[in-house]
Amino acid sequence: MANITAALVKELRERTQAGMMDCKKALMENDGDMDKAIDWLREKGLAQAAKKAGRIAAEGAVVQYITECGKVGAVVEVNCETDFVAKTDNFINFSKNVAKHIAAANPADVDELMNQKFVDDESKTITDLVSDATVSIGEKISIRRFARYEADNGAVETYIHMGGKIGVLLQVANDNAASLTADEFKAFYHDVALQIAAARPTYVRPEEVPAATLENERKILRAQAMEEGKPEDIANRMVEGRIKKYYKEVCLLEQPFVKDGDKSIKQVMAETAKAIGANLDLVKFERFERGEGIEKRKDNFAEEIAAQMAAMK
Repeated sequence: MANITAALVKELRERTQAGMMDCKKALMENDGDMDKAIDWLREKGLAQAAKKAGRIAAEGAVVQYITECGKVGAVVEVNCETDFVAKTDNFINFSKNVAKHIAAANPADVDELMNQKFVDDESKTITDLVSDATVSIGEKISIRRFARYEADNGAVETYIHMGGKIGVLLQVANDNAASLTADEFKAFYHDVALQIAAARPTYVRPEEVPAATLENERKILRAQAMEEGKPEDIANRMVEGRIKKYYKEVCLLEQPFVKDGDKSIKQVMAETAKAIGANLDLVKFERFERGEGIEKRKDNFAEEIAAQMAAMK
């Protein structure tokens, strides 16, 4: 039997909003496996679809850079130790320089990035810049991840929310070059970037959902229906209806538009395409949330949970 710690229970509570004792039982039933415990809670109807990205705890910022032509854009997450440092000019300027470099130099990954010569000063590598920033700022600075898109026919859009807490990079295809500067087109892809930040899609379209992910979702939804006491044939029909709802949650094109819930993003795209005389497509996107998946120092809340659990035994 796995050791079910207070920290594990706390994390499961944060990710599912289920009750503390339900979280403890879910972990015990699944030998401490977090993802299986989440599925168990969902099957029992005790939790909504949980965010599996992990806790958000690291400091720093997501910053962006986009070329004047709008064809190349980049977002990068740079981490530091404190929120105070993340707001300083030194940190912000360093991060912006890294984003600009990524757009220009097109590194394949972080390892390649760190060994590249800085585009604005070839006497230094990006590793040198990080070292200099660490010394001047007085905290450990690290480049965690980045994304870079280049659009041959269309546009790239970036959006930064809440001072660098969330960053979005979006590539949109447009086969009518004359419409690239149209206000309707610019408004459309800007709104889609905001949509991604607010609605947290995982995929662009249903066809991109992996078969294994879809099968696991069907399994959970079927268990939920059976838990409600539905006959198996009715439960199976309910599953397919709920899968359509699932697509609206995780697939960008199927999501209700945040500015007009009566329309899907797919419908808004079709209307925009007609208005500007073009064929449009949402090619791909990245959504970075500062610190997602990184666990910082434990705080006293874990000790609080431990005390409550002990009192309930």
